[in-house]
Amino acid sequence: MKQKYQPVDYYLIADPSYWPLFGSIGIFCSVLGLVNILHDNTIGIYLAFVGVLLLAFTLAGWFGAVIKESVSGLHSKRMDLTYRWGMLWFIVSELALFLVFFLALFYTRIFTIPLLGGEPGTMLQDLLMAGSTYTHKLLWPNFQSTWPLLKNPNPTLFVAPKQVMDTWGIPAINTFILLSSAVTVTWAHWGLKKNRRWQLNLGLVATVGLGLFFISMQAHEYYLACTEYGLTLGSGIYGTTFFMLTGLHAMHVTMGVIMLTTILMRCIRGHFLPEHHFAFEAVSWYWHFVDVVWLFLFLFVYWL
Repeated sequence: MKQKYQPVDYYLIADPSYWPLFGSIGIFCSVLGLVNILHDNTIGIYLAFVGVLLLAFTLAGWFGAVIKESVSGLHSKRMDLTYRWGMLWFIVSELALFLVFFLALFYTRIFTIPLLGGEPGTMLQDLLMAGSTYTHKLLWPNFQSTWPLLKNPNPTLFVAPKQVMDTWGIPAINTFILLSSAVTVTWAHWGLKKNRRWQLNLGLVATVGLGLFFISMQAHEYYLACTEYGLTLGSGIYGTTFFMLTGLHAMHVTMGVIMLTTILMRCIRGHFLPEHHFAFEAVSWYWHFVDVVWLFLFLFVYWL
């Protein structure tokens, strides 16, 4: 059912929502479970599993309620504006999350590795890494400053990887895949604006397919990294930053594919109008954000 905007504002007053409570419990269990997993406590995996299930249940129920409101014609232009601001700030928070991990990568490459390798630094570097020159001389005099780091300062504690991922192999293919998906989702959006349903559905199917292809290629890359290259989370700072950044991005791509699939099903059922389709716009914003983040990953993790 396709509905236009409600002329007056709609608020949930008579029927309060319990989804925030379920979501809060799910987040608490997930974080508590992760902490216990890091401390090798058996209960951790069960807590994390319960937390993830609660979060999935909350997201399905909460967004399902919003969809029912939308198709029932209960959304006004003011509510549409609040959703837009909410999605914008959500993307800003995700940007801050990635920024933290990028800063960790830059700090390691610009400050830590060169100074532990005995290279002279600026006054700021000396202040941030006080005593690093003596650390190099006394503990690791043979350590050389290189990136990607294939020879760790203490190879007995952290076995370094045999080699790094080939920039122009799977990473380059994945870059082409994501850039192509940005084109297809934009093409689908134009189809929705022009009320060409075949273009809308075909563009979304292509975008979902490209997203699944990207995930499969990323999984194959991880398999090669762990089995043939010796590149793991425990192979030193290069392995840690590599898997944290690319793994976080892969998780976001997976969420994006789930969101795009949901939007595709809604499009097939005719939920959206050319002038009223913010749910589609929100998912496309998120997908373009994922694309842009990957470009920085390709540049600073794989290439430079």
